[in-house]
Amino acid sequence: MQHLDLWKQQLGRIPEHVWEQRELETLVLADNGLTELSPRVGDLSRLRMLDLGHNALTEVPAALGELPALRDFLYLHDNRLSSLPAALARLTALRYLSLGDNAFVELPAAVLGMVGLVELHLGGNAITELPERIDELSRLRELYLRDNRLVALPSSIGRLLELRRLDLRGNPLRELPAAIATLPRLDKLDLRWTPSLVRPQWLAELEARGCLVHV
Repeated sequence: MQHLDLWKQQLGRIPEHVWEQRELETLVLADNGLTELSPRVGDLSRLRMLDLGHNALTEVPAALGELPALRDFLYLHDNRLSSLPAALARLTALRYLSLGDNAFVELPAAVLGMVGLVELHLGGNAITELPERIDELSRLRELYLRDNRLVALPSSIGRLLELRRLDLRGNPLRELPAAIATLPRLDKLDLRWTPSLVRPQWLAELEARGCLVHV
């Protein structure tokens, strides 16, 4: 078996036999009322996709960082996470990460090590700022930050040269760095529900070159 889907099975706890299936490449454990994840997840060395969304996890084990094949998808949406183990920085091949609807007040440092990320979802947290090092995620194409507590963004976001979509809806933004206007591939910028933001003049420049700007 390479794929195991245990979505919404009311498990409460993951059966031990799951960790014996070392050939697994896809594992779906979403919506099971899980409050913990066994470190034995690190035994699934072929795992490419892991879905742990819609549970009640307050932490995940460092053993997740021992999954060298985890490159397609890590879904941790809608849990109770406020931090990530530093070991997850070893997931350098991971392309898609969802941390939305958790309890993060800052971007976990481990995420900055995931240099292969193409899509990052962080909506529905309480993040107050992004680190200057955000540009280390140089392959990022889509960044979703809806409904956080951002009042500004670092100018280094202008060095995310692959960025296509930037979602900033529902943040108490006051200003935006002009560097956003220089992003060569940006084709969608969402600024809805940001009433405190002073609209920069360079938004017109983005629209003129074909970027869809929602305000």
